[in-house]
Parts: sequence; structure tokens; C-alpha cells
Amino acid sequence: MRFPTPLLQGRLVRRYKRFLADVDLDGALITAHVPNSGSMIGVDTPGSAVWLSRSDNPKRKLAHTLELVEALDDPEAPCLVGVNTSHPNGLVAAAIAAGTIPELAGYARLRREVKYGRNSRIDILLEDEARPPAYVEVKNVHLRRPAQGDGRAAEFPDCVTARGAKHLVEMAEMVRQGARAVMVYLVQRADCAYFRVAADIDPAYAAGLRLALESGVEAVCWSCRITPQAIELERPLPIHMD
Repeated sequence: MRFPTPLLQGRLVRRYKRFLADVDLDGALITAHVPNSGSMIGVDTPGSAVWLSRSDNPKRKLAHTLELVEALDDPEAPCLVGVNTSHPNGLVAAAIAAGTIPELAGYARLRREVKYGRNSRIDILLEDEARPPAYVEVKNVHLRRPAQGDGRAAEFPDCVTARGAKHLVEMAEMVRQGARAVMVYLVQRADCAYFRVAADIDPAYAAGLRLALESGVEAVCWSCRITPQAIELERPLPIHMD
């Protein structure tokens, strides 16, 4: 995915009320939309370099959107992190269409935002006459805690997610009905060696994922290469259920 227009570089002043951030943009203080409902641990540090997209839509209340943050976890190796949670579904859909994710390749049709379960929508539904449908749920991952364990893990979630736990139950039900169900954890950063659940942050989600996997739900994880010009899937990461 290439950004349609050049991103604007600024300096984060503060992120607040979940969806707002004050940014120093060439000496001017502007307020940007933050398309991320999580806690953004490690990528909300005041003073961090950030990159914003800008919309010319006159109906928008805020013209700027926070897209990338330079994580300062390791000052000697700063890492660009994608924080816009509206991108992963499209990134994964494009990767599936291109055959990049082997576990999800070869389906005849791909549909997005399809109703299923109890008043839910699946991010991606893959269909083919020759095999059962595949229900694909995409989760954005940007959490890395250098002081946690060996410091090399991408982790999800970064806050308690009752909605995420509900999705796991519904995915397991799809398996019971004879379909495939696949969790895709998309890591919008390139400095992680593997993926694990942040069980200390949300033990209910950790237990739910373990139960879902035991029920036949599948899980894959991919990290991304991030630049101010584009975001693209780069490599698969192993999943550790410890």
C-alpha cells in the first residue's frame, strides 16, 4: 500500500482522548485524528517523530491523520510503526489477492465486511466451490515491549479487548459449522522476531485464543516493512503460545 500523497513529518506533543493528538508541524501546533482505539503503549511518547496524512475533504473536522510514529524503544535503532488501524484489512486483502500469504491463497472470491455470527462482520470472507469458506479476522499489532521477556516479541492486544474475545468465540463457531477460520495478526513494524499474546494485559483474550486454537481456529502473523512512502507485508513471524 502506497500513501496516495506525501506524508508530513512532525513531532508528537501529546495523544489524548484516544482519537486526538497534538502535533508540532513546522512550528505550528495542529490537532490530528488518531485512528487507533488502543492504548498505543510505546508509540505515544511526546517528542517522537510522527508522519501525518492530510485530507482536503471539507467535511472532515480534522484534516490530518496520524499514520506513523518513530518508536524510541531502542534509541540506537529507531523503528517506524504504523498506528492507523484502518489499513490492515486492506493490506491483508491485497496480500491474499497477490498470493503472498500461502495459507490463504487460491480462493476464487474475496469479500470484505460480510455479516456473520451474532451481529458481527468478518473482515474478509474467502470463497471457492472446491473447498469450505474461510473466515479471516485481521488484528492490527504495534506493541513491542523491550523490557518484557527478551524484548523481541510483537504483542496483542495493548489493552483489554472484549470485542476481540467475542470474535474468537464466533470464529470457533464457524469451525464447528464446517468452515475455516483464520486469525491474521498484522504487525505494523519490522523489528520483532515473533508474536505472542500479551496475557498480562488481557488474560481473557489470551485464554480465548488458546481455546479457539484448540477448537480448530488457525492463526498466522506477518510483519510489515514501513517507510514514509508505503506499508507492505514483509515476512511471516512465528507465533509463540507461552
